[in-house]
Amino acid sequence: MFGRRYVLGVTLAALVAVAACSGDSDTPTDPTPPPPTGPPTLQITEMTEGTGTEAVNGSSVFINYAIWHYDPAGTDSKGVLVQASTQPYSLQVGANNVIAGVSQGMVGMKVGGRRQLTIPPEQAYGPTGGGHRLSGKTLIFVIDLLGTR
Repeated sequence: MFGRRYVLGVTLAALVAVAACSGDSDTPTDPTPPPPTGPPTLQITEMTEGTGTEAVNGSSVFINYAIWHYDPAGTDSKGVLVQASTQPYSLQVGANNVIAGVSQGMVGMKVGGRRQLTIPPEQAYGPTGGGHRLSGKTLIFVIDLLGTR
């Protein structure tokens, strides 16, 4: 019924139509860049040197804090503010009652001081899928050491 030339012509026409509709088919799609991961280890930046009692493992401390998502394009690598204390928070340094990066980052800090801690996921809430809403995120903590006990 249909000759070989007809089938070849229809096939060729279909291929030309597909190529014309596909746009720039010679350029591969750019992959979506991964979210910023931040430094691989805890980074401590002394913003204000304290002059009071030093925080050591086992000491009880009172702090004010603010937490941001890490964003290399933001001011001081800070992105979205996640949480900030509204009143002094008490914790024991090194007692596993806060994330590891905060406990480690406070050792040696003196009352009256302010530190910025850049905490990778492994020292914060763990890798993506760990169950916490901040799992997989590099966090920036700014901590004011108000007192020790």
